[in-house]
Amino acid sequence: MPSHNLFISHSWGYSDAYEKLINLLIKKSGFEFKDYSVPKDDPIHNAANTAQLRKAIYTQISPSGVVLVMAGVYASYSKWIDIEIDIAKEGFNKPKPIIAIRPWGNERMSKLVQDSADKIVNWNTNSIVNAIIELG
Repeated sequence: MPSHNLFISHSWGYSDAYEKLINLLIKKSGFEFKDYSVPKDDPIHNAANTAQLRKAIYTQISPSGVVLVMAGVYASYSKWIDIEIDIAKEGFNKPKPIIAIRPWGNERMSKLVQDSADKIVNWNTNSIVNAIIELG
């Protein structure tokens, strides 16, 4: 099975969800992936301006085949997620597919993420992995 290059959009203020997602993917037998997400200690967090932030995010997303976005309502208030979605959709010759992951036990989703997603899946290992395989 091929390895999948992923960019996982998330907020470090909600890093527990990111870490749980990574663990789900790691535990999925036969599923290989590389995570191109922005590391917590990456200097991108201190970007001097929006142009510098966009360039750094573009560099992170570039090698990915799909972009995963945890679609909780908090996503509506993040300038990072806005930039990540814009870059995924408009920054490349071929747009990067966006998979929105509905947070566990959460019925409300960010409208921006919902409207931008190529596919919306529930917080379920098989649903997430199948969407990555399908769109990646």
